[in-house]
Amino acid sequence: MSKLIKLRKQIDQIDNHLLELLNQRAVLASQIGRTKLKAGLKSFAPERESKILERLARKNKGPLKPKIVNAVFNEIISGSRSMEKPLQIGYLGPAASFTHQASLEKFGSSADYIACDNIADIFAEVEKEHADYGVVPIENSIEGAVSYTLDMFVNSTLLICSEIYLEISHNLISRYPMPKIKKVFSNPQVFGQCKSWLRSNLPQAELITVSSTTRAAQEARRHQNSAAIASLLAAREYRLNVIHQAIEDSPHNVTRFLVIGKQSPPLSDRDKTSIMFSIKDKVGALHDVLVVFKKNKINLTKI
Repeated sequence: MSKLIKLRKQIDQIDNHLLELLNQRAVLASQIGRTKLKAGLKSFAPERESKILERLARKNKGPLKPKIVNAVFNEIISGSRSMEKPLQIGYLGPAASFTHQASLEKFGSSADYIACDNIADIFAEVEKEHADYGVVPIENSIEGAVSYTLDMFVNSTLLICSEIYLEISHNLISRYPMPKIKKVFSNPQVFGQCKSWLRSNLPQAELITVSSTTRAAQEARRHQNSAAIASLLAAREYRLNVIHQAIEDSPHNVTRFLVIGKQSPPLSDRDKTSIMFSIKDKVGALHDVLVVFKKNKINLTKI
């Protein structure tokens, strides 16, 4: 016991020192925030935040895993950023959706979040300045591009400020044990991504499609002998038990999200540029456009 007490005292001393350093950092961050405000700059600086997290990842020698270090410092940055004014972030709701989860990973718990019913509403909230930024899905590694998000950029003046990659994991969540489950709620894309698991483990269950995985969790909460396929965040949010984790058929399921806003961030040394244009309907039209990129040695990541 004497060794345990000694170790705990050492941790207390380290915690006290960390708290002092965090407050020193917050003072400096607050000064930076006021300087930005005078210069008319936004408090969210994705290029700077990315460099901070990348530098810390390189310096990390363990035993803390990189993901944990990233999460801790993301919250520190979020808290510092909110000292001037918490950011308002629009996302595709309801709460605990994958878009909400991606938003939390980017902006942390110190931001204020606005749940929107659809992607068009997210664009509208940012355009009307009810939200500082919006988070919208743009593509999934299995399902492909989110066409509706792409369509919204045609008539919008909003700009892409940053991107978020979120590993998607689907989980069976319910108030009931597996043998009692007769209905499973989720959206069609998720059912497609978990088809083999469902066929093997719940072949007799009725699959009921809803608009989102969060809506599925809400329905599973309301109905008897029901379950949902949704995120772990949804399980916590709606007080459902996790019956089985990671039931997706493919382990490599990643969704990319865009952060949209009114101002483009400063250039960094690792930028992506998205261009939207239309071409005439004639033979070789797309080829003629792509030749321009080849001549200027510009690599395309997606068309």
